[in-house]
Amino acid sequence: MTDSPRALTADPGLPDRIFLAWARGSGALVLLVMLGVGGYLAVRASTALRTAGLSFLTTEAWNPDGGHGQFGIAAVLVGTVLIGGIAVCLAVPLALGSALYISEYAPRRLKRTLIGMVDLMAAVPSVVYGVWGFVLLQYKLAGTARWLSTYLGWIPLLHVNGVDVDDPLNPPLIYTASSLMAGTVVAFMITPIMCSIMREVFDQAPAGEREGAYALGSTRWGMIRAVVLPFGRGGIIGGTMLGLGRALGETITVYLILSMHFEIQPHILQTGGSAVAPLIALRYGDSTDFSISALMAAGLTLFLLTLVVNFAAAAVVARSRSGASS
Repeated sequence: MTDSPRALTADPGLPDRIFLAWARGSGALVLLVMLGVGGYLAVRASTALRTAGLSFLTTEAWNPDGGHGQFGIAAVLVGTVLIGGIAVCLAVPLALGSALYISEYAPRRLKRTLIGMVDLMAAVPSVVYGVWGFVLLQYKLAGTARWLSTYLGWIPLLHVNGVDVDDPLNPPLIYTASSLMAGTVVAFMITPIMCSIMREVFDQAPAGEREGAYALGSTRWGMIRAVVLPFGRGGIIGGTMLGLGRALGETITVYLILSMHFEIQPHILQTGGSAVAPLIALRYGDSTDFSISALMAAGLTLFLLTLVVNFAAAAVVARSRSGASS
């Protein structure tokens, strides 16, 4: 007679079964909503995509009612990526430094206040940032843009066409309503979100490893560099990608600041630019059925771009210590 292992069974209980069903249903609902949005955009965009074909990705002009091949997203897609890239490049150092200060350096009483202020900044509507940038910030930064154009204009991104940098009478309006101004305002808008995510991950760094670093004679910055930053790699990447996703889809802020220009505009200091979300907001109200189909095609492209960015970030975060459990 051979001994066979006894099967162990455990009844999770009614509360656990209810929670498991609720969690599965919530996850499935999120996937269904995402598929529904993508499917709706694909169906509405099919007419325009069949008409334009592959030229939809390479055409700069936007005139859907002007005939075949008169519309495409080449210019607005480049502008979207430029604004998102500028916003992330400016926001990451600010968010990372703020998160490290709140998590590692701020006194306990001040830490609570700073956390509340950052959370409140994240809740400010984007239209407030847009009005602030349109009325005040872009004119205050015009001098900085002029300096960049004068001394760093040899860099293609910072060159301004048709402007004599040696002429002191150039009006400051030349350097407003540009991709840099829009990206700067969007950077201030996404910084609180990125900071909150990074700070929460930094706070979860193992206390034992912190104490071990101090026991080996490490300074506070040495401990942060050896323990907190490697552990928080997933939070840094996740917060950055979440901010980038919001920057790519930001509408009202870019709409208020940017002067729409349907040509590929790689010069970030020059007036004029374009982006997908402001294009939809600008043209949706007076569009024909075919124009709306073209706008839906642009929205579908932005939707897919955001998914690619988020999936890539999730893959990187899952490989980090702080993101492996999630």
